[in-house]
Amino acid sequence: MSTNNNSSKLDFEIVLAKFESSLTDEEDTELKAYIEGYEELYKFFTLMGTIFTFVSKDLVSKMEIMNELMSESPEQFRTVKRMIEHEKNNELLTKKGYTSGSRTLLRLHRGLNFIKEFLQGVSGIDDKEGTATVCRKAYEETLAEHHTFLIRNGAKMAMGAMPTREQLLKKIISDDPKDIENVMQTVPKVLVVLNTVFERIDSVYTEHSLHELP
Repeated sequence: MSTNNNSSKLDFEIVLAKFESSLTDEEDTELKAYIEGYEELYKFFTLMGTIFTFVSKDLVSKMEIMNELMSESPEQFRTVKRMIEHEKNNELLTKKGYTSGSRTLLRLHRGLNFIKEFLQGVSGIDDKEGTATVCRKAYEETLAEHHTFLIRNGAKMAMGAMPTREQLLKKIISDDPKDIENVMQTVPKVLVVLNTVFERIDSVYTEHSLHELP
């Protein structure tokens, strides 16, 4: 049972369950469960307000695109490998007028990398410490290389408003310290699963040389 009863807050148990269930026996990733897990994880950005606009501004549209593609062609977009093979075999990756699922997922994939690295950093600091340093480190190691100079500068400015770890956890989890303590016991498991999902998808994109999709 979930330890967090506030549906507006981020429920790490839902994140864990969805991303775990996305991992198939064929070293593949089921897209429906991945997007459902991502939708819950996205609450992190909405709960933090405008601070993370530099990351979150287009994630919603990417999730909507993936849901549309899965709805229109459920078999072709059932898993990551099927999607990439379908779009490659039909020369859809760079086709004009076509919104590529592989390209769309790549943007979500990069965002997931940032989220997991930031959560990892937050897990390793004290309650009274600020989260700006770990946020900046996570950003520079993940998303920064994909952003323009202006976005990078805006991101650095936004990070200056980051709260302490204690304030951040209250905002995204609960005001109750017991709830926070219970939820934080789940976070290491969540990070293991997010890393597994990320590495699995990353290896598929590497195999097909798709990391630089425009």
